[in-house]
Amino acid sequence: MPIVLQYAVIALLVVFSAAFVWRTRFPASWRRTRVALAIPLLREGRPAWMRSLGRWIAPASALASGECGGCDSCK
Repeated sequence: MPIVLQYAVIALLVVFSAAFVWRTRFPASWRRTRVALAIPLLREGRPAWMRSLGRWIAPASALASGECGGCDSCK
C-alpha cells in the first residue's frame, strides 16, 4: 500500500507543477480556460454552491483589479 501512496503523491505534484507552469507561461490560455469553466457554473438556476464555485474559479475582472489581465511582468 505505501507504494500506491507514493505514486499518488508524485502524481499530485506533477499535476500542480504543470498547472503552475501553464499559469505562469501561458496566462492568456489559463484565463480563457478559467472563464470557460466558470461561465456554465454561474448561470441562472444553478444551486448556490455551484455559483460560489464559479465565482471562485472565475478570474478577477481586468477593470476591477486595475491590471491588464495578462502576465505579471509589468510589476
